[in-house]
Amino acid sequence: MPTGTVATGTVATDTVLLRSVRPLRPGCDGLGDPVDVLLAGGRVRAVGAGLDPGGAEVVACDGRALLPGLWDHHVHMAQWALARRRLDVSGARSAADAVALVAARMATAPPAAGEVLVGFGFRDALWPDEAHRSLLDPVTGDTPVVLVSGDLHQGWLNGAALARFGHGGHPTGRIRESEFFAVVSPALQDAPTEALDGFVADAVTAASARGVVGVVDFEAPWSLPDWRRRIAGGTTGLRVEASVWPDRLDDALSTGLRSGDVVEGTGGLLTAGPLKVITDGSLNTRTAYCYDPYPAAPENPLEHPCGLLLVPPAQLRPLLARAHAAGLTAALHAIGDHANTLVLDAFAGTGARGRVEHAQLLTGEDVPRFAALGLVASVQPEHALDDRDVADRLWAGRTGRAFAFASLHRAGARLALGSDAPVAPLDPWIALAAAVHRTADGRDRWHPEQEIDRATALGASFGVVDGSAAAVAVGAPADLVLTEADPTCCDPATLRAMPVAATLVGGRFTHRAGV
Repeated sequence: MPTGTVATGTVATDTVLLRSVRPLRPGCDGLGDPVDVLLAGGRVRAVGAGLDPGGAEVVACDGRALLPGLWDHHVHMAQWALARRRLDVSGARSAADAVALVAARMATAPPAAGEVLVGFGFRDALWPDEAHRSLLDPVTGDTPVVLVSGDLHQGWLNGAALARFGHGGHPTGRIRESEFFAVVSPALQDAPTEALDGFVADAVTAASARGVVGVVDFEAPWSLPDWRRRIAGGTTGLRVEASVWPDRLDDALSTGLRSGDVVEGTGGLLTAGPLKVITDGSLNTRTAYCYDPYPAAPENPLEHPCGLLLVPPAQLRPLLARAHAAGLTAALHAIGDHANTLVLDAFAGTGARGRVEHAQLLTGEDVPRFAALGLVASVQPEHALDDRDVADRLWAGRTGRAFAFASLHRAGARLALGSDAPVAPLDPWIALAAAVHRTADGRDRWHPEQEIDRATALGASFGVVDGSAAAVAVGAPADLVLTEADPTCCDPATLRAMPVAATLVGGRFTHRAGV
């Protein structure tokens, strides 16, 4: 299975003996017989029956499953922390529904004067009516309102917000892609640093409770300084790979850090991550860059019929080559099939290494190129369930090659599972369940031929940096999760809601319930 190591070194730890656990077998195909596992110095020091604890704390585990801790390989941590506190409009099934939710908030808990009301989660691709500023204005007045789509690629703003963020003359209030990203910083990260760090700390605690030991953070524009501060302040529940976006690449390169380097003073918890580039849009926003056009009524043609290419090859290749020369890997966002072709071409043409983020729609010719180029396919299985109806409509006739996890695996590609939180919840069990069983709402499984087996899904849920543990073995990092059920054979519903008894990072309990 793909393996990888997290940064070496740990924060201070105690010695712990986990008494009577059933470790995941190295092939991820089942659990072994009950054994004891001794942890010391942040690593697994011994595995066997009847181990002498010496001076270690003994934790009775009663035969629970023991796995390497799980990673979420694609999150936007600050956005996830904030989204957990935003007005939830994900349940809206029409523009009118969303407006009603806004009106209810305005009536019961309006923001203070000068504050922006931010809602999150609307998905309008299947709505029967059109979102428009004129619908929001009558219920919001002078209060700026920004509703963020569930895919983070567009916003729906009222007149007051449009004026506040420099789009006063905008005809519809619907702002997409690059224009919207410019709104994200002032409108969506409006919390003071101290408050935001507290929100992130709460989100880290919640992630630990789901067995997460590490995340790859794609928060824009460069999250490494933020994590250095948070770790120094006591937020030590996760390992973090911190990416950098192009507009802060110079700052990242000035540190001399290469991807995978440990950041000093963080107890081994923080490493420099990849360069992140968004090359196209998204499916729900109809901006993922595809070979074929999106369906549209003749009287209402799309401005970009095949989606939107945000970073063309003439810009992408020099950027990629520069990062590669400085020792940075790359994480290139590509959702549409045409965008994926261009991203693979850029990797091939520059010799750069790294990951393709999302890889949602692929041509048959491009599937084997992932393995040939040594690239990780960083995928978010829950998106396949969230987007199935939208894909059936907007990618009609092509969905057999959408979210093609099994095809990628059979072709030899390394998979890494994630959530893209806040687009989907930061919960690796949800991603695992969606990867192996492509339904969660009682309907027939959607393209079950693209499901992957549990061993593959589990392997893709561990770290993918070279050296990370995919088995509980002597010398492996003591980044572990204890579960109440056997993830290799439990039913899909149990897998999705997996009860987690404990999580450890570097041998420290970051979550403990029932042991």
